[in-house]
Amino acid sequence: MTEPEVIHSWSAPRSLSTSLMYSFAQRDDIEVVDEPLYAAFLKATGVDRPYRDEVLSKMEYNGHKVVNDIIYGSGSKKYRYCKIVRSCVSSEHHISKQRLFGLPSELMSKGKHFILIRNPLNILQPSFEKVHPPSFLELGLGELVSIYSDLCQMGTPPAVIDADELQRDPETTLRGLCDDLEIPFQVSMLKWEAGPIPEDGVWAPWWYKSVHESTGFSSPKKYPRTFPLSHYDLLEQSLPLYNILRSHVKHKSSLLSCPLPPPSLPVPENAKLLAWVGDEILPREMAKVSVFDSVVQGGDSVWEGLRIYKGKIFKLEEHLDRMFDSVKALAFDNVPSREEIKEAIFRTLITNGMFDNTHIRLSLTRGKKVTSGMSPTFNQYGCTLIVLAEWKPPVYDNDGGIVLVTATTRRNSPNNLDSKIHHNNLLNNILAKIESSNANAADAIMLDKDGFVSETNATNIFMVKKGRVLTPHADFCLPGITRATVMELVVKENLILEERRISLSEFHTADEVWTTGTMGELSPVVKIDGRVIGEGKVGPVTRTLQNAYKNLTEDSGVLIPTYQEA
Repeated sequence: MTEPEVIHSWSAPRSLSTSLMYSFAQRDDIEVVDEPLYAAFLKATGVDRPYRDEVLSKMEYNGHKVVNDIIYGSGSKKYRYCKIVRSCVSSEHHISKQRLFGLPSELMSKGKHFILIRNPLNILQPSFEKVHPPSFLELGLGELVSIYSDLCQMGTPPAVIDADELQRDPETTLRGLCDDLEIPFQVSMLKWEAGPIPEDGVWAPWWYKSVHESTGFSSPKKYPRTFPLSHYDLLEQSLPLYNILRSHVKHKSSLLSCPLPPPSLPVPENAKLLAWVGDEILPREMAKVSVFDSVVQGGDSVWEGLRIYKGKIFKLEEHLDRMFDSVKALAFDNVPSREEIKEAIFRTLITNGMFDNTHIRLSLTRGKKVTSGMSPTFNQYGCTLIVLAEWKPPVYDNDGGIVLVTATTRRNSPNNLDSKIHHNNLLNNILAKIESSNANAADAIMLDKDGFVSETNATNIFMVKKGRVLTPHADFCLPGITRATVMELVVKENLILEERRISLSEFHTADEVWTTGTMGELSPVVKIDGRVIGEGKVGPVTRTLQNAYKNLTEDSGVLIPTYQEA
Protein backbone atom coordinates (compact mmCIF):
# COMPACT_ATOMS: atom_id res chain seq x y z
CA MET A 1 0.00 0.00 0.00
CA THR A 2 1.27 3.48 -0.89
CA GLU A 3 0.05 7.03 -0.42
CA PRO A 4 -1.60 7.98 -3.73
CA GLU A 5 -1.23 11.43 -5.24
CA VAL A 6 -4.59 13.10 -4.70
CA ILE A 7 -6.54 14.87 -7.44
CA HIS A 8 -9.15 17.23 -5.99
CA SER A 9 -12.15 17.93 -8.21
CA TRP A 10 -13.92 21.05 -6.90
CA SER A 11 -17.36 21.67 -8.35
CA ALA A 12 -20.87 22.95 -7.77
CA PRO A 13 -23.97 20.71 -7.80
CA ARG A 14 -25.47 19.63 -11.14
CA SER A 15 -22.23 20.30 -13.04
CA LEU A 16 -21.55 16.80 -14.48
CA SER A 17 -19.23 16.15 -11.55
CA THR A 18 -20.51 12.59 -11.21
CA SER A 19 -20.06 11.86 -14.92
CA LEU A 20 -16.50 13.15 -14.61
CA MET A 21 -15.93 10.91 -11.57
CA TYR A 22 -17.18 7.93 -13.61
CA SER A 23 -14.78 8.94 -16.37
CA PHE A 24 -11.77 8.93 -14.04
CA ALA A 25 -12.96 5.66 -12.48
CA GLN A 26 -12.33 3.91 -15.83
CA ARG A 27 -8.59 4.52 -15.57
CA ASP A 28 -6.31 1.74 -14.45
CA ASP A 29 -4.18 4.02 -12.26
CA ILE A 30 -6.85 5.88 -10.26
CA GLU A 31 -9.22 5.10 -7.40
CA VAL A 32 -12.17 7.50 -6.92
CA VAL A 33 -13.86 8.76 -3.75
CA ASP A 34 -17.34 10.27 -3.94
CA GLU A 35 -17.71 13.40 -1.78
CA PRO A 36 -15.73 12.22 1.25
CA LEU A 37 -16.58 15.35 3.27
CA TYR A 38 -20.36 15.13 2.81
CA ALA A 39 -21.06 13.60 6.23
CA ALA A 40 -18.87 16.21 7.91
CA PHE A 41 -20.86 18.90 6.11
CA LEU A 42 -24.23 17.47 7.23
CA LYS A 43 -23.03 17.03 10.79
CA ALA A 44 -21.58 20.54 11.14
CA THR A 45 -24.37 22.47 9.42
CA GLY A 46 -27.46 20.51 10.39
CA VAL A 47 -28.68 20.77 6.80
CA ASP A 48 -31.62 18.44 6.20
CA ARG A 49 -31.51 15.94 3.36
CA PRO A 50 -33.74 12.85 2.83
CA TYR A 51 -30.66 10.66 3.14
CA ARG A 52 -29.08 12.52 6.07
CA ASP A 53 -29.38 9.74 8.68
CA GLU A 54 -28.06 7.08 6.34
CA VAL A 55 -25.06 9.21 5.36
CA LEU A 56 -24.18 9.94 9.00
CA SER A 57 -24.47 6.26 9.91
CA LYS A 58 -22.30 4.99 7.05
CA MET A 59 -19.68 7.75 6.56
CA GLU A 60 -17.02 9.28 8.77
CA TYR A 61 -18.06 12.79 9.81
CA ASN A 62 -14.93 13.87 11.68
CA GLY A 63 -13.31 16.25 9.20
CA HIS A 64 -9.77 15.63 10.45
CA LYS A 65 -10.15 11.89 10.08
CA VAL A 66 -11.67 12.23 6.62
CA VAL A 67 -8.76 14.36 5.39
CA ASN A 68 -6.01 12.29 7.01
CA ASP A 69 -7.41 8.75 6.68
CA ILE A 70 -9.61 8.85 3.58
CA ILE A 71 -8.46 11.67 1.31
CA TYR A 72 -4.74 11.31 2.09
CA GLY A 73 -4.73 7.76 3.45
CA SER A 74 -2.84 4.90 1.85
CA GLY A 75 -4.19 3.16 -1.25
CA SER A 76 -3.45 0.66 -3.99
CA LYS A 77 -3.36 3.00 -7.01
CA LYS A 78 -0.99 5.74 -8.10
CA TYR A 79 -3.68 8.45 -7.94
CA ARG A 80 -6.80 9.09 -5.85
CA TYR A 81 -9.58 11.19 -7.40
CA CYS A 82 -11.68 13.03 -4.81
CA LYS A 83 -14.95 14.52 -6.00
CA ILE A 84 -15.70 17.45 -3.69
CA VAL A 85 -18.94 19.26 -4.39
CA ARG A 86 -18.96 22.77 -2.98
CA SER A 87 -21.80 22.12 -0.54
CA CYS A 88 -19.63 19.52 1.23
CA VAL A 89 -16.99 21.99 2.30
CA SER A 90 -18.62 25.29 3.13
CA SER A 91 -21.51 26.90 4.90
CA GLU A 92 -20.72 30.29 6.38
CA HIS A 93 -16.93 30.11 6.04
CA HIS A 94 -14.69 29.38 3.11
CA ILE A 95 -12.63 26.21 3.06
CA SER A 96 -9.57 28.37 2.31
CA LYS A 97 -9.40 29.43 5.95
CA GLN A 98 -9.79 25.85 7.25
CA ARG A 99 -12.20 27.09 9.93
CA LEU A 100 -15.18 24.90 9.16
CA PHE A 101 -14.89 21.53 10.91
CA GLY A 102 -11.31 22.49 11.88
CA LEU A 103 -10.05 20.97 8.62
CA PRO A 104 -6.27 20.69 8.30
CA SER A 105 -4.43 22.97 5.87
CA GLU A 106 -3.16 19.93 3.92
CA LEU A 107 -6.55 19.67 2.21
CA MET A 108 -5.62 22.65 0.06
CA SER A 109 -1.83 22.61 0.15
CA LYS A 110 -1.34 19.01 -1.00
CA GLY A 111 -2.28 17.21 -4.19
CA LYS A 112 -3.45 18.43 -7.58
CA HIS A 113 -6.53 20.60 -7.94
CA PHE A 114 -8.97 21.54 -10.67
CA ILE A 115 -12.35 23.28 -10.70
CA LEU A 116 -15.37 22.12 -12.71
CA ILE A 117 -17.94 24.82 -13.49
CA ARG A 118 -21.24 25.00 -15.31
CA ASN A 119 -23.36 27.88 -16.55
CA PRO A 120 -26.11 28.62 -13.98
CA LEU A 121 -28.52 28.84 -16.93
CA ASN A 122 -28.06 25.08 -17.32
CA ILE A 123 -28.05 24.31 -13.59
CA LEU A 124 -31.15 26.25 -12.51
CA GLN A 125 -33.66 23.92 -14.09
CA PRO A 126 -36.75 22.32 -12.48
CA SER A 127 -34.81 19.07 -11.87
CA PHE A 128 -32.59 20.92 -9.36
CA GLU A 129 -35.53 21.26 -6.98
CA LYS A 130 -36.38 17.57 -6.66
CA VAL A 131 -34.34 17.23 -3.42
CA HIS A 132 -34.06 20.80 -2.13
CA PRO A 133 -34.69 24.32 -3.55
CA PRO A 134 -31.76 26.13 -5.19
CA SER A 135 -30.04 29.01 -3.44
CA PHE A 136 -26.93 31.13 -3.86
CA LEU A 137 -25.20 28.99 -1.24
CA GLU A 138 -26.20 25.73 -2.93
CA LEU A 139 -24.87 26.90 -6.30
CA GLY A 140 -21.51 27.41 -4.62
CA LEU A 141 -19.94 29.68 -7.21
CA GLY A 142 -18.85 32.19 -4.57
CA GLU A 143 -16.95 29.46 -2.74
CA LEU A 144 -15.41 28.18 -5.98
CA VAL A 145 -14.11 31.67 -6.76
CA SER A 146 -12.65 31.81 -3.25
CA ILE A 147 -11.03 28.38 -3.67
CA TYR A 148 -9.54 29.47 -7.00
CA SER A 149 -8.16 32.63 -5.39
CA ASP A 150 -6.73 30.77 -2.40
CA LEU A 151 -4.97 28.21 -4.59
CA CYS A 152 -3.53 31.00 -6.74
CA GLN A 153 -2.17 32.71 -3.62
CA MET A 154 -0.51 29.42 -2.68
CA GLY A 155 1.23 29.44 -6.05
CA THR A 156 -0.80 26.54 -7.45
CA PRO A 157 -3.49 28.02 -9.72
CA PRO A 158 -5.94 25.22 -10.56
CA ALA A 159 -7.11 24.29 -14.03
CA VAL A 160 -10.72 25.27 -14.75
CA ILE A 161 -12.93 23.27 -17.09
CA ASP A 162 -16.49 23.99 -18.16
CA ALA A 163 -19.10 21.22 -18.09
CA ASP A 164 -20.60 22.55 -21.31
CA GLU A 165 -17.23 22.17 -23.05
CA LEU A 166 -16.96 18.67 -21.60
CA GLN A 167 -20.26 17.75 -23.25
CA ARG A 168 -19.43 19.34 -26.60
CA ASP A 169 -15.97 17.81 -26.95
CA PRO A 170 -15.18 15.28 -24.20
CA GLU A 171 -11.89 14.02 -25.61
CA THR A 172 -10.31 17.43 -26.20
CA THR A 173 -11.46 18.68 -22.80
CA LEU A 174 -10.21 15.57 -20.98
CA ARG A 175 -6.89 15.59 -22.81
CA GLY A 176 -6.40 19.22 -21.83
CA LEU A 177 -7.31 18.47 -18.21
CA CYS A 178 -4.90 15.53 -18.07
CA ASP A 179 -2.15 17.77 -19.45
CA ASP A 180 -2.88 20.33 -16.73
CA LEU A 181 -2.81 17.58 -14.07
CA GLU A 182 0.38 16.17 -15.59
CA ILE A 183 -1.09 12.69 -15.97
CA PRO A 184 -1.38 10.70 -19.21
CA PHE A 185 -4.75 10.68 -20.97
CA GLN A 186 -6.43 7.28 -21.28
CA VAL A 187 -9.02 6.58 -23.97
CA SER A 188 -10.97 4.50 -21.44
CA MET A 189 -12.09 7.78 -19.83
CA LEU A 190 -14.55 8.38 -22.67
CA LYS A 191 -16.86 5.38 -22.02
CA TRP A 192 -18.26 3.38 -19.10
CA GLU A 193 -20.88 0.69 -18.61
CA ALA A 194 -24.41 1.72 -17.69
CA GLY A 195 -25.39 1.34 -14.06
CA PRO A 196 -23.95 2.29 -10.67
CA ILE A 197 -20.36 1.83 -9.56
CA PRO A 198 -19.25 0.62 -6.12
CA GLU A 199 -17.85 4.06 -5.25
CA ASP A 200 -21.26 5.82 -5.53
CA GLY A 201 -22.28 7.76 -2.45
CA VAL A 202 -25.36 6.95 -0.36
CA TRP A 203 -27.20 9.79 -2.10
CA ALA A 204 -26.90 8.19 -5.56
CA PRO A 205 -30.58 7.09 -5.79
CA TRP A 206 -31.67 10.71 -5.42
CA TRP A 207 -29.19 12.25 -7.87
CA TYR A 208 -27.51 9.75 -10.21
CA LYS A 209 -30.33 8.32 -12.32
CA SER A 210 -29.22 9.99 -15.56
CA VAL A 211 -25.59 9.01 -14.96
CA HIS A 212 -26.57 5.38 -14.33
CA GLU A 213 -28.43 5.36 -17.65
CA SER A 214 -25.44 6.80 -19.52
CA THR A 215 -22.39 5.15 -21.06
CA GLY A 216 -20.41 8.34 -21.65
CA PHE A 217 -20.71 12.10 -21.82
CA SER A 218 -23.96 12.92 -23.60
CA SER A 219 -23.96 15.56 -26.30
CA PRO A 220 -25.66 18.81 -25.29
CA LYS A 221 -29.18 19.39 -26.51
CA LYS A 222 -29.33 21.60 -29.60
CA TYR A 223 -31.78 23.97 -27.95
CA PRO A 224 -32.03 24.87 -24.26
CA ARG A 225 -35.04 24.44 -22.05
CA THR A 226 -37.14 27.46 -21.19
CA PHE A 227 -35.52 29.12 -18.19
CA PRO A 228 -37.75 29.27 -15.08
CA LEU A 229 -38.18 32.96 -14.30
CA SER A 230 -38.60 32.15 -10.63
CA HIS A 231 -34.80 31.72 -10.59
CA TYR A 232 -34.05 34.96 -12.47
CA ASP A 233 -32.73 36.84 -9.42
CA LEU A 234 -30.49 33.91 -8.49
CA LEU A 235 -29.16 33.82 -12.05
CA GLU A 236 -28.29 37.53 -11.85
CA GLN A 237 -26.38 36.94 -8.62
CA SER A 238 -24.46 33.87 -9.75
CA LEU A 239 -23.69 34.46 -13.44
CA PRO A 240 -20.94 37.08 -12.84
CA LEU A 241 -19.10 34.57 -10.60
CA TYR A 242 -19.39 31.88 -13.25
CA ASN A 243 -17.95 34.29 -15.81
CA ILE A 244 -15.01 35.08 -13.52
CA LEU A 245 -14.11 31.39 -13.40
CA ARG A 246 -14.88 30.82 -17.08
CA SER A 247 -12.32 33.48 -18.01
CA HIS A 248 -9.69 30.98 -16.80
CA VAL A 249 -10.91 28.12 -19.03
CA LYS A 250 -8.20 27.45 -21.61
CA HIS A 251 -10.32 25.92 -24.34
CA LYS A 252 -13.67 27.61 -25.01
CA SER A 253 -15.98 27.02 -27.98
CA SER A 254 -18.57 29.42 -29.30
CA LEU A 255 -21.99 28.99 -30.86
CA LEU A 256 -21.25 31.48 -33.63
CA SER A 257 -17.58 30.90 -34.47
CA CYS A 258 -14.33 29.40 -33.29
CA PRO A 259 -12.81 31.63 -30.60
CA LEU A 260 -9.69 33.54 -31.52
CA PRO A 261 -6.56 33.36 -29.37
CA PRO A 262 -6.17 36.25 -26.91
CA PRO A 263 -4.57 39.16 -28.76
CA SER A 264 -1.55 41.02 -27.48
CA LEU A 265 -2.29 44.57 -26.31
CA PRO A 266 -0.42 47.59 -27.74
CA VAL A 267 0.34 48.57 -24.14
CA PRO A 268 0.37 45.43 -21.92
CA GLU A 269 -0.17 47.52 -18.76
CA ASN A 270 -3.71 48.23 -19.98
CA ALA A 271 -4.70 44.60 -19.34
CA LYS A 272 -5.49 45.58 -15.75
CA LEU A 273 -7.21 48.94 -15.93
CA LEU A 274 -10.35 50.26 -14.28
CA ALA A 275 -13.05 52.12 -16.21
CA TRP A 276 -16.02 54.23 -15.18
CA VAL A 277 -19.35 52.98 -16.56
CA GLY A 278 -22.63 54.54 -15.47
CA ASP A 279 -21.95 55.37 -11.83
CA GLU A 280 -19.23 52.89 -10.85
CA ILE A 281 -15.63 51.91 -11.52
CA LEU A 282 -15.17 48.41 -12.92
CA PRO A 283 -12.30 46.14 -14.03
CA ARG A 284 -11.60 46.06 -17.76
CA GLU A 285 -13.48 42.83 -18.57
CA MET A 286 -16.49 43.86 -16.45
CA ALA A 287 -16.77 47.38 -17.87
CA LYS A 288 -19.76 46.95 -20.17
CA VAL A 289 -22.99 48.71 -21.11
CA SER A 290 -26.45 47.23 -21.47
CA VAL A 291 -27.60 45.76 -24.77
CA PHE A 292 -30.44 48.28 -24.42
CA ASP A 293 -28.04 51.25 -24.32
CA SER A 294 -28.45 53.77 -27.11
CA VAL A 295 -24.80 53.50 -28.13
CA VAL A 296 -25.47 49.83 -28.93
CA GLN A 297 -28.90 50.42 -30.45
CA GLY A 298 -27.87 53.20 -32.81
CA GLY A 299 -24.48 54.75 -32.05
CA ASP A 300 -26.47 57.40 -30.19
CA SER A 301 -23.72 58.93 -28.08
CA VAL A 302 -21.19 61.75 -27.96
CA TRP A 303 -17.53 61.55 -27.01
CA GLU A 304 -14.32 63.45 -26.38
CA GLY A 305 -10.65 62.51 -26.29
CA LEU A 306 -8.55 63.89 -23.42
CA ARG A 307 -4.83 63.74 -22.69
CA ILE A 308 -3.10 63.86 -19.33
CA TYR A 309 0.33 65.45 -18.94
CA LYS A 310 2.18 65.43 -15.60
CA GLY A 311 -0.89 65.45 -13.38
CA LYS A 312 -2.98 67.83 -15.52
CA ILE A 313 -5.80 67.29 -18.01
CA PHE A 314 -5.05 69.36 -21.10
CA LYS A 315 -7.88 71.53 -22.44
CA LEU A 316 -10.46 69.82 -20.22
CA GLU A 317 -12.86 72.78 -20.13
CA GLU A 318 -12.76 73.18 -23.91
CA HIS A 319 -13.53 69.49 -24.42
CA LEU A 320 -16.43 69.64 -21.97
CA ASP A 321 -17.77 72.75 -23.73
CA ARG A 322 -17.85 70.80 -26.99
CA MET A 323 -19.39 67.74 -25.34
CA PHE A 324 -22.24 69.79 -23.91
CA ASP A 325 -22.75 71.48 -27.29
CA SER A 326 -23.06 68.03 -28.89
CA VAL A 327 -25.42 66.87 -26.13
CA LYS A 328 -27.64 69.89 -26.72
CA ALA A 329 -27.62 69.43 -30.49
CA LEU A 330 -28.77 65.83 -30.03
CA ALA A 331 -31.41 66.82 -27.42
CA PHE A 332 -30.23 64.48 -24.65
CA ASP A 333 -32.27 64.48 -21.44
CA ASN A 334 -31.20 63.80 -17.84
CA VAL A 335 -27.59 64.74 -18.53
CA PRO A 336 -25.04 64.59 -15.68
CA SER A 337 -23.67 67.97 -14.63
CA ARG A 338 -20.27 69.29 -15.63
CA GLU A 339 -18.98 68.81 -12.09
CA GLU A 340 -20.28 65.23 -11.95
CA ILE A 341 -18.44 64.40 -15.16
CA LYS A 342 -15.26 65.99 -13.83
CA GLU A 343 -15.51 64.00 -10.61
CA ALA A 344 -15.90 60.76 -12.59
CA ILE A 345 -12.81 61.65 -14.63
CA PHE A 346 -10.76 62.50 -11.54
CA ARG A 347 -11.81 59.36 -9.66
CA THR A 348 -11.03 57.12 -12.63
CA LEU A 349 -7.56 58.60 -13.08
CA ILE A 350 -6.72 58.53 -9.37
CA THR A 351 -7.98 54.96 -8.95
CA ASN A 352 -5.79 53.83 -11.85
CA GLY A 353 -2.83 55.92 -10.73
CA MET A 354 -2.75 57.53 -14.19
CA PHE A 355 -1.21 60.99 -14.06
CA ASP A 356 0.88 61.14 -17.24
CA ASN A 357 1.14 59.59 -20.71
CA THR A 358 -2.57 58.79 -20.52
CA HIS A 359 -5.47 59.17 -22.94
CA ILE A 360 -9.15 59.22 -21.96
CA ARG A 361 -12.02 58.24 -24.20
CA LEU A 362 -14.90 60.12 -22.56
CA SER A 363 -18.33 59.03 -23.80
CA LEU A 364 -21.86 60.05 -22.88
CA THR A 365 -24.64 57.95 -24.37
CA ARG A 366 -28.32 58.85 -24.47
CA GLY A 367 -28.65 56.00 -22.00
CA LYS A 368 -30.47 52.72 -21.62
CA LYS A 369 -33.85 52.17 -23.26
CA VAL A 370 -36.89 50.47 -21.76
CA THR A 371 -37.23 48.50 -25.01
CA SER A 372 -35.24 48.30 -28.23
CA GLY A 373 -36.01 50.91 -30.83
CA MET A 374 -34.94 54.23 -32.27
CA SER A 375 -37.17 56.63 -30.36
CA PRO A 376 -35.54 58.75 -27.62
CA THR A 377 -38.83 58.46 -25.73
CA PHE A 378 -37.65 54.96 -24.80
CA ASN A 379 -34.68 56.48 -22.92
CA GLN A 380 -36.06 56.73 -19.39
CA TYR A 381 -33.01 55.87 -17.28
CA GLY A 382 -30.83 58.92 -17.93
CA CYS A 383 -27.52 59.13 -19.77
CA THR A 384 -24.69 56.61 -19.43
CA LEU A 385 -21.25 58.10 -18.70
CA ILE A 386 -18.13 56.16 -19.71
CA VAL A 387 -14.61 57.20 -18.70
CA LEU A 388 -12.04 54.93 -20.35
CA ALA A 389 -8.50 55.87 -19.34
CA GLU A 390 -5.56 54.05 -20.94
CA TRP A 391 -1.82 54.28 -20.87
CA LYS A 392 -1.26 55.54 -24.40
CA PRO A 393 1.68 57.39 -25.94
CA PRO A 394 1.01 59.40 -29.13
CA VAL A 395 -0.27 56.95 -31.71
CA TYR A 396 1.65 58.25 -34.76
CA ASP A 397 5.34 58.54 -35.62
CA ASN A 398 5.81 62.19 -34.73
CA ASP A 399 9.56 62.07 -35.32
CA GLY A 400 9.86 60.27 -38.66
CA GLY A 401 6.49 61.24 -40.10
CA ILE A 402 3.46 59.39 -41.48
CA VAL A 403 2.01 58.49 -44.88
CA LEU A 404 -1.52 59.39 -46.00
CA VAL A 405 -3.72 58.31 -48.89
CA THR A 406 -6.89 59.93 -50.19
CA ALA A 407 -10.11 58.02 -49.56
CA THR A 408 -12.92 57.64 -52.07
CA THR A 409 -15.33 57.99 -49.14
CA ARG A 410 -16.43 61.63 -48.86
CA ARG A 411 -16.77 63.46 -45.54
CA ASN A 412 -20.30 63.94 -44.27
CA SER A 413 -22.00 67.15 -45.29
CA PRO A 414 -23.95 69.30 -42.81
CA ASN A 415 -26.86 68.56 -45.17
CA ASN A 416 -26.74 64.98 -43.85
CA LEU A 417 -24.97 64.81 -40.49
CA ASP A 418 -23.11 67.81 -39.13
CA SER A 419 -19.54 66.89 -38.15
CA LYS A 420 -19.60 69.63 -35.53
CA ILE A 421 -21.63 67.18 -33.44
CA HIS A 422 -18.94 64.96 -31.94
CA HIS A 423 -21.01 61.77 -32.11
CA ASN A 424 -20.12 58.09 -31.87
CA ASN A 425 -21.67 57.15 -35.20
CA LEU A 426 -18.30 56.98 -36.96
CA LEU A 427 -19.05 54.75 -39.94
CA ASN A 428 -18.19 57.57 -42.35
CA ASN A 429 -14.71 57.78 -40.81
CA ILE A 430 -14.31 54.02 -40.45
CA LEU A 431 -14.96 53.42 -44.15
CA ALA A 432 -12.15 55.86 -44.94
CA LYS A 433 -9.89 54.22 -42.35
CA ILE A 434 -10.45 50.85 -44.04
CA GLU A 435 -9.13 52.38 -47.27
CA SER A 436 -6.00 53.68 -45.53
CA SER A 437 -5.41 50.34 -43.82
CA ASN A 438 -5.70 48.52 -47.14
CA ALA A 439 -3.07 50.91 -48.54
CA ASN A 440 -0.77 50.46 -45.49
CA ALA A 441 -1.07 54.15 -44.72
CA ALA A 442 -1.49 55.78 -41.31
CA ASP A 443 -4.78 57.51 -42.19
CA ALA A 444 -6.88 58.69 -45.12
CA ILE A 445 -7.57 62.21 -46.32
CA MET A 446 -11.30 62.79 -46.78
CA LEU A 447 -12.65 65.27 -49.33
CA ASP A 448 -15.87 67.24 -49.05
CA LYS A 449 -18.74 66.97 -51.53
CA ASP A 450 -17.04 69.48 -53.85
CA GLY A 451 -13.68 67.68 -53.86
CA PHE A 452 -11.82 69.97 -51.47
CA VAL A 453 -9.81 68.56 -48.58
CA SER A 454 -11.79 68.40 -45.33
CA GLU A 455 -9.69 66.39 -42.82
CA THR A 456 -8.45 62.85 -42.34
CA ASN A 457 -10.59 60.07 -40.94
CA ALA A 458 -9.24 60.85 -37.45
CA THR A 459 -7.52 64.25 -37.45
CA ASN A 460 -7.54 67.79 -38.76
CA ILE A 461 -4.90 68.71 -41.32
CA PHE A 462 -2.56 71.66 -42.02
CA MET A 463 -0.09 72.54 -44.76
CA VAL A 464 2.68 75.06 -45.35
CA LYS A 465 3.36 76.75 -48.69
CA LYS A 466 5.93 79.52 -49.09
CA GLY A 467 5.85 80.37 -45.40
CA ARG A 468 2.07 80.51 -45.12
CA VAL A 469 0.18 78.02 -42.89
CA LEU A 470 -3.14 76.86 -44.35
CA THR A 471 -5.94 74.67 -43.00
CA PRO A 472 -9.39 73.85 -44.45
CA HIS A 473 -12.52 75.59 -43.22
CA ALA A 474 -14.35 73.61 -40.55
CA ASP A 475 -17.46 73.30 -42.71
CA PHE A 476 -17.35 69.55 -43.25
CA CYS A 477 -14.84 68.59 -40.57
CA LEU A 478 -14.84 68.61 -36.78
CA PRO A 479 -13.42 71.89 -35.43
CA GLY A 480 -10.85 70.11 -33.28
CA ILE A 481 -9.58 71.37 -29.92
CA THR A 482 -6.01 70.59 -30.95
CA ARG A 483 -6.67 72.30 -34.30
CA ALA A 484 -7.76 75.49 -32.52
CA THR A 485 -4.76 75.29 -30.19
CA VAL A 486 -2.32 74.96 -33.09
CA MET A 487 -3.97 77.84 -34.93
CA GLU A 488 -3.32 80.01 -31.85
CA LEU A 489 0.29 78.83 -31.73
CA VAL A 490 0.75 79.70 -35.42
CA VAL A 491 -0.24 83.28 -34.68
CA LYS A 492 1.98 83.42 -31.56
CA GLU A 493 4.93 82.27 -33.67
CA ASN A 494 4.29 85.20 -36.01
CA LEU A 495 3.40 82.96 -38.92
CA ILE A 496 0.73 83.79 -41.49
CA LEU A 497 -2.42 81.69 -40.98
CA GLU A 498 -4.98 81.17 -43.72
CA GLU A 499 -8.23 79.20 -43.33
CA ARG A 500 -9.84 78.46 -46.69
CA ARG A 501 -10.88 75.82 -49.17
CA ILE A 502 -7.82 73.79 -50.19
CA SER A 503 -7.65 71.38 -53.11
CA LEU A 504 -5.94 68.00 -52.95
CA SER A 505 -3.25 69.04 -55.43
CA GLU A 506 -2.25 71.87 -53.10
CA PHE A 507 -1.54 69.30 -50.40
CA HIS A 508 0.38 67.15 -52.90
CA THR A 509 2.66 70.08 -53.65
CA ALA A 510 2.93 71.55 -50.14
CA ASP A 511 6.27 72.31 -48.46
CA GLU A 512 5.07 70.75 -45.19
CA VAL A 513 1.96 68.93 -43.98
CA TRP A 514 0.91 67.79 -40.51
CA THR A 515 -2.19 66.50 -38.79
CA THR A 516 -3.55 67.43 -35.37
CA GLY A 517 -5.57 65.54 -32.77
CA THR A 518 -5.61 64.87 -29.06
CA MET A 519 -4.53 61.26 -29.44
CA GLY A 520 -1.65 61.93 -31.85
CA GLU A 521 -0.78 65.58 -31.11
CA LEU A 522 1.12 67.10 -34.13
CA SER A 523 2.07 64.41 -36.63
CA PRO A 524 4.24 65.34 -39.64
CA VAL A 525 3.16 63.94 -43.02
CA VAL A 526 6.00 62.91 -45.37
CA LYS A 527 4.00 61.39 -48.23
CA ILE A 528 0.46 61.70 -49.66
CA ASP A 529 -0.80 59.42 -52.44
CA GLY A 530 2.78 58.52 -53.33
CA ARG A 531 3.92 62.17 -53.54
CA VAL A 532 6.79 63.09 -51.24
CA ILE A 533 5.95 66.17 -49.19
CA GLY A 534 8.74 68.77 -49.15
CA GLU A 535 12.01 66.98 -48.47
CA GLY A 536 10.27 63.89 -47.10
CA LYS A 537 11.05 64.69 -43.48
CA VAL A 538 9.80 66.85 -40.63
CA GLY A 539 9.85 70.47 -41.76
CA PRO A 540 11.01 73.50 -39.74
CA VAL A 541 7.54 74.98 -39.22
CA THR A 542 6.20 71.60 -38.08
CA ARG A 543 9.09 71.20 -35.65
CA THR A 544 8.62 74.71 -34.25
CA LEU A 545 4.93 74.10 -33.61
CA GLN A 546 5.59 70.66 -32.12
CA ASN A 547 7.93 72.25 -29.58
CA ALA A 548 5.49 75.07 -28.85
CA TYR A 549 2.70 72.54 -28.32
CA LYS A 550 4.86 70.45 -26.01
CA ASN A 551 5.68 73.51 -23.90
CA LEU A 552 2.00 74.42 -23.70
CA THR A 553 0.99 70.93 -22.48
CA GLU A 554 3.60 71.17 -19.73
CA ASP A 555 2.44 74.59 -18.55
CA SER A 556 -1.36 74.35 -18.68
CA GLY A 557 -4.26 72.07 -17.85
CA VAL A 558 -6.66 71.22 -15.03
CA LEU A 559 -4.82 69.73 -12.06
CA ILE A 560 -5.91 66.25 -10.94
CA PRO A 561 -6.73 66.31 -7.19
CA THR A 562 -4.23 64.42 -4.99
CA TYR A 563 -1.53 64.61 -7.68
CA GLN A 564 1.89 65.50 -6.35
CA GLU A 565 4.75 65.92 -8.76
CA ALA A 566 7.71 63.69 -7.94
